[in-house]
Amino acid sequence: MRIGVIGASGYVGGEIIRLLLSHPKVDVNIVTSRQHAGNYLHRIHPSLKSFTDLVFSELDYSKISDKCDLVFTAVPHGNALEIVKNLYDLGIKVIDLSADYRLHNADDYEKWYKFKHPYPKYLSKSVFGIPEIHRDEIKNANLVSCPGCMAVTSILALYPLVKNNIIDKEHIVVDSKIGSSGAGANVVLATQHAMRAGVIRPYKPANHRHTGEIQQELDEIAKTHVNISMSPHAVDIVRGILCTSHTFLTKDIIEKDLWKIYRNEFQNEKFIRLIRDKKGFYKYPDPKFVVGSNFCDIGFDIDYDNKRCIALSASDNLMKGAAGSAIQNMNIMSNFNENDGISYSPLTPV
Repeated sequence: MRIGVIGASGYVGGEIIRLLLSHPKVDVNIVTSRQHAGNYLHRIHPSLKSFTDLVFSELDYSKISDKCDLVFTAVPHGNALEIVKNLYDLGIKVIDLSADYRLHNADDYEKWYKFKHPYPKYLSKSVFGIPEIHRDEIKNANLVSCPGCMAVTSILALYPLVKNNIIDKEHIVVDSKIGSSGAGANVVLATQHAMRAGVIRPYKPANHRHTGEIQQELDEIAKTHVNISMSPHAVDIVRGILCTSHTFLTKDIIEKDLWKIYRNEFQNEKFIRLIRDKKGFYKYPDPKFVVGSNFCDIGFDIDYDNKRCIALSASDNLMKGAAGSAIQNMNIMSNFNENDGISYSPLTPV
C-alpha cells in the first residue's frame, strides 16, 4: 500500500513514519511539511537517519492522488478541515489524527472547540478510531478519526464499567497526567524545559476538549447520557499518560467480579494488558512501562467504604494515544494483520 503523511514534521508525524518504515506491507511515498519542504526527513527526525532518504515536500493533491492509496493527516486541530475533505473527495482513504472529525455532532464543535464546523455532512462518514470498540466499523471506513490521547486512555478503562452497567453514570471523574510530548513540537514558553521540568501542573481543569470525546463514546455505549468530568495535569515526563478514573458502584461488586468484567471485554485484545499485581513492583498501570509500545495497561481498585471503583489506565501518548492507534486502524482498514508494524515491547528503563 502506498502511503502519505501530511504534517510529518511533528512528534506524531515522526512516530507514524518510524512505524511505517518497518511495516511489511506499505511504502511511504510522500511526507509533507510547509515549514521544512526540501529538507531531508532526518534533519527533523534524526533517529530516522539511514532508515529513509525521504524529503519533505509541499502539500500537492495531484501528487498525493497519483502516489498514495491512504494518507495520515497529522496537522494541528483546525488545519485538517480542508485537507481531510479534499482527500476524501479524491477517493483516498484518510486516517486523521486531529480533532476535526472526531465528534459526530456538529454542534459539539461549538461547545468544545469554539468554531462552527464547515463540513458537518462529513462527520457522519468518519469512524471514531478505537479498534477495541469500533473494529467492525473501521474495517469498512474510508475516513477514520483517531481519538485524543487522554480520551482513548480513559475510554478504554471506563468502557467495561459503563457497558456492564455497574457504576453511577451521573458521576465519573477522570484525573489525567500527561508528559511534555503531548503539547506538540511547537515551542512555547510553558513547554520549554526550564518551565516544564519538575512540575505537576494542572491545566484546563474544567471543560477540557477531550471530555467531549469521552462523553460521546460513553453515551453511545450506555445508550443514555453519561456525565463526565476530566482534569488534566502536565507532569515531568516526556512520553506517557496515566488516567485515574473515579466511579461509584451501583451494585455490590468484589474484586473477582471486576476481573471477570474486564477479562470478558478484553481477553482477545492484544494491545490491552490487565495490570493488578499484589506482589510485584509493577502493581498498577504505570506509563513508564508502556513507553514505545501500543499497549494500554488497565487496572483497578475498590474503595468499599465509599462504593468507589478506581479505574487506572496508562498509555504512551504518541503510540496508543496517536501513531500506534493510527497504524492499528490502517491495518484493519486494509485487511492486514492488525499487529503489523506495532508489535513492539515497551522500552525499559526510560
